[in-house]
Amino acid sequence: MKIEAKPAHLWLGRQPYEPLWFRMRQQAASIAEGADEVIWTCEHEAVYTTGRRGVDNRIGKTLPAPLLVTDRGGETTFHGPGQVMLYPHLHLRMRDLDVKAYVSVLEQSCIDLLAGFDVQAQRKCGFPGVWLDDGKVAALGVRVSKGVAYHGMALNVAVDGAWFSAIQPCGLPVPVVNLASRGVSLPLPVIARHWYNALCRLIS
Repeated sequence: MKIEAKPAHLWLGRQPYEPLWFRMRQQAASIAEGADEVIWTCEHEAVYTTGRRGVDNRIGKTLPAPLLVTDRGGETTFHGPGQVMLYPHLHLRMRDLDVKAYVSVLEQSCIDLLAGFDVQAQRKCGFPGVWLDDGKVAALGVRVSKGVAYHGMALNVAVDGAWFSAIQPCGLPVPVVNLASRGVSLPLPVIARHWYNALCRLIS
């Protein structure tokens, strides 16, 4: 039976990455067994993560925060204070979504969110994530197991850009930009709720 219901939403506050990653895997496994879908949003303590291919796009030999190799797709990126993380746990099989379509939905949810703040954003051909005219504002990396997607997106709201100076986001020498530079100064939980609603409009 196809799922059309709106998933629940939980704002989890500031979280260390590794324990939450463990919970993500548990949650995805539970959904594959019939549990309800859920969308988590949060902020992380400072950490660098890389995808299961382990692509190393560090500029120097060391990083100013721990590095974790995860089971998502994508290259090394930073997560930390001033970022909103969107972690949908969705049963793609039951929603008739393939991975390519799901990635497009995630990107569109962020584009729609920013449009609501009068910020024009777009995709960049060949590179996952969301971009403004002067740099990248949101990164994306997902994992699908037994038809259930987890991991998700990171939106730069007011993150310190110095963290990104240690890596090349997407492996490209491109700037990383913040919503704060566009005059968006809402609290992170408020932005997270708007993003949840934007995603639900696309999947429900």
